[in-house]
Amino acid sequence: MRSPLLVAQKITVSFGSARSQVQALAGTDLEIFPGESLAIVGESGSGKTTLLRACLGLTAISGGYASLFGKDLSLCSRGELVFLRRRSGYVPQDPFGCVPPTLSALDAVSEPMLIADSPGKKRASERAGELLVECGLADREIWKERVRFSLSGGQRQRVSIARALALDPELLLADEPASMQDAATRKGIMEILRKRCEKGMGLVMATHDLLLASASASRVMVLYRGHVVETGPSKDLLSTPAHPYTRALGAALPGMGHSPQILVRRTDSLSGKTGCVFSARCPRRTEKCSTPPFLIQIGAGRTVACWNPGG
Repeated sequence: MRSPLLVAQKITVSFGSARSQVQALAGTDLEIFPGESLAIVGESGSGKTTLLRACLGLTAISGGYASLFGKDLSLCSRGELVFLRRRSGYVPQDPFGCVPPTLSALDAVSEPMLIADSPGKKRASERAGELLVECGLADREIWKERVRFSLSGGQRQRVSIARALALDPELLLADEPASMQDAATRKGIMEILRKRCEKGMGLVMATHDLLLASASASRVMVLYRGHVVETGPSKDLLSTPAHPYTRALGAALPGMGHSPQILVRRTDSLSGKTGCVFSARCPRRTEKCSTPPFLIQIGAGRTVACWNPGG
């Protein structure tokens, strides 16, 4: 029986003081097995980055449970966390600040291998070069450039991806890994990750792009203001979205054929705090939406948190 690489149960994360708190995640569940790929979709502020960081123990959780490779993160020592993270890869959303400013592209990718005492310096440099070529940076002159100051945003992002793959991770958490790429390089990056998944790597990817999510992952989770509103196989969820928010995301994509969703503009007075988190903006809300919905199964592998779902 396969064991999950990552398990998150009812994760809650809040920021702020005791007197004034903002809930970034509200009871989120997540499970990834070897070879699986999951895309977390939502607009800015939905909780995507917070969820990825919480699953690595980089952001403290205020409720719930998270485990990596069967180890409860809340019970791990600093040394144990370092060991677990070496089995994982992480692509931060910001490629500008994730690499020390003095490192060249080649050194940035070599560094994780040298820290982990994997190969010698020569082999680490050779392997780093292979990863940079794989990520579309074949020009050796680029390898010598300092990442922070000399490379474009797209190049820095590819260095960040190569760096995350340096230790051949069993699990990769990638936050908007193709946001700074053009169409050609975006396709190449996602193909690299797909091939890794075929070899057994687990992938959790955060993105605001529903179309990219459906093309790059087998499953999709839709987040809205820290709440999971819909989950399902990527192709099904894109073609027949059930939650009004998912439909709105699909309608924003050119050529998808979904009817436009007219959303109420979100304001403080329409917070939706007493019922469905989306009710303040939902064009289909009813009296029942004053009660918070829970995730219900609507098909094979599909769930939705809505009192009035529709395809």
